[in-house]
Amino acid sequence: MTLPENPPVEPMDAHNRELLENARPDSWKNPEPKDRYNLVVIGAGAAGLVTAAGAAGLGARVALVERHLMGGDCLNVGCVPSKALLASSRAAADARRAAEFGVRIGGPVTVDFPAVMERLRRLRAQIAPNDSVRRFTGLGVDVFLGQARFARPGEVEVDGLTLRYARAVIATGARASAPPIPGLAETGFLTNETLFNLTALPPRLAVIGAGPIGCEMAQAFARLGSQVTLLEVAPAILGREDPDAAALVREALEHDGVRIETGVQIARSWRDGEAKLLELTGKDGARQIAADAILVGAGRKPNVEGLNLEAVGVEYDPREGVRVDDTLRTTSRAIFAAGDICSKFKFTHMADALARIVIRNALFFGNARASALNVPWCTYTDPEIAHVGLYGREAEERGIPVHTIEVDLAEVDRAILDGDGGLLKVHVRRGTDRILGATLVSRHAGETISEISVAMAAGAGLGTLASTIHPYPTQAEALRKAGDLWNRTRLTPFVKGLMRKILEWRR
Repeated sequence: MTLPENPPVEPMDAHNRELLENARPDSWKNPEPKDRYNLVVIGAGAAGLVTAAGAAGLGARVALVERHLMGGDCLNVGCVPSKALLASSRAAADARRAAEFGVRIGGPVTVDFPAVMERLRRLRAQIAPNDSVRRFTGLGVDVFLGQARFARPGEVEVDGLTLRYARAVIATGARASAPPIPGLAETGFLTNETLFNLTALPPRLAVIGAGPIGCEMAQAFARLGSQVTLLEVAPAILGREDPDAAALVREALEHDGVRIETGVQIARSWRDGEAKLLELTGKDGARQIAADAILVGAGRKPNVEGLNLEAVGVEYDPREGVRVDDTLRTTSRAIFAAGDICSKFKFTHMADALARIVIRNALFFGNARASALNVPWCTYTDPEIAHVGLYGREAEERGIPVHTIEVDLAEVDRAILDGDGGLLKVHVRRGTDRILGATLVSRHAGETISEISVAMAAGAGLGTLASTIHPYPTQAEALRKAGDLWNRTRLTPFVKGLMRKILEWRR
């Protein structure tokens, strides 16, 4: 299999030079390998970094191999730059709303896009030392920069060097993939791996895919001044999410000027001078849209190329990644995997959690299981949409009797004062307060959902949330309100009658 090309780091200004000095210093020379390592970790993204640092901290002899940039997607082309961009776009939106709060701005709000991107690069470079070659060397990890491949069981080769291991971890992650649209490659397009290299705002941006990446970037670029069209083949955006929650996000995107086209196929793409054209087909027939840039925000592909997995008996699928069991062991007993290369949950925090399981199971004969994790996630649109556990429909499909508690954030004082809206749905097993899952739409949903995640992990139910004191006024009060609503379901006519008789007796 052909190795994918490393995405470029552009422009080469002081911030990106600082980034590269941390993530892949020109002066770096690979060390002489030790006789044998407890753990050889392939891939220095979130999963690989946590595995290497944790294992070394416990006294293991660890080698870490990275083909491109330390920090992987999260630092370089994922969480860090995208959230920096979202922060700038939110500031622009808040400035435009200032009059609603009695604040007058003298003139129209303007966006300096080159300054927005310069800030992004500066903050990314500021965070880069956390994932740097220098830091991990200081932790006692032998860092090797180059392409790793399994030579035979027990051995990994990197640029002519042989690393012998007792256990190995595949943490090579995944990358953006493009849908098979005729002419798209020739037309040219952006992915998350190249989007953050922009220095000029595209006047017209077409975004393919209305999943988390597509929705986040569509809203961000619309707020920064682009005319954005968001294209989705499914009948709704964020199809994985609760439909009511996704509808609130769609309303917010459209309010920010995003034109949303759902239920459409893209038949082909081509250039007309500087313009990039897409032909759409759907229930309204065929039509064309023009853009100055196209962003593909749909699809991920596992990085399995070049590893020579066949030599060590590791089974994999080119689309799904490396096959693992519930303990994250691959089909080769001495080799484990963690992160996007083997998980359907392609989140940095999930990569972190899986890495901790690998440390226990690979080094200490542990039996920790990925299926035991309660996995929260968040799409960082404004408002955010966060979820943990089961959706109501999933519980019903599994035959679990479910009762759903709903809270409209229009009933939460802090949300009213902040000028925010939203929705909370908590699913409990019918007849109990045991939380099966929850979805929250609010400006700070990603922060607030953690309270439910902790409750689920601790086995605490909605009754506990109802009896927990929450600071007033906060938007997290929605959780207490949900607990109060659950408590009211316990007041059946029989219980009410019994309480009435007790109170009459005590008068």
